[in-house]
Amino acid sequence: MKWLKGVILGVVFLGVAGGALGLYYVLPQYDVVLITGGEVKRVDDDGVINAENPADGPTRDVYFINTEHPENKKVMVYRNEDTGWSFPWYFKFDSADIQAKAQGYSRDTQQLALIRYYGWRIQILSVFPNITDIEATDTRDEPFPWFNTLFFSVIALVLVALSITVKIRRRPRFKVPSN
Repeated sequence: MKWLKGVILGVVFLGVAGGALGLYYVLPQYDVVLITGGEVKRVDDDGVINAENPADGPTRDVYFINTEHPENKKVMVYRNEDTGWSFPWYFKFDSADIQAKAQGYSRDTQQLALIRYYGWRIQILSVFPNITDIEATDTRDEPFPWFNTLFFSVIALVLVALSITVKIRRRPRFKVPSN
């Protein structure tokens, strides 16, 4: 019976860890970068269309924004694609406007840009984070993620309250002896 409790706790832990990773993927993050350029690529469900990957279904144009970190000069490529009405619900319909802003910022080699994005850069899978907003900034300091902090705090409080409730309900109840 002890092993069953361990298996259940392990499954719960994996579920919570998977949920946390999923939330970390879709919640907004910020970077301060120098924009070095941008481009548009035709893609389908398999990725960028080229000689090795011909189009085999519906295609769409996806904007890409090339950046570099202002201090360590590490390069990063971001995707700039509308989310529309689909998940994650950023309701982003202005990728062309964001691309125009990015191209404007790239003309000034000293102009810093604050970008808000979600997702991860996974090079081996050709996965790029998606920019949801971009604006010019004068500081290299990234803003504190208040929304993420509040969101995870509320989730943590709900989990603590749930575990306390379960613990109280599992406590044995004593009957009062009758005379």
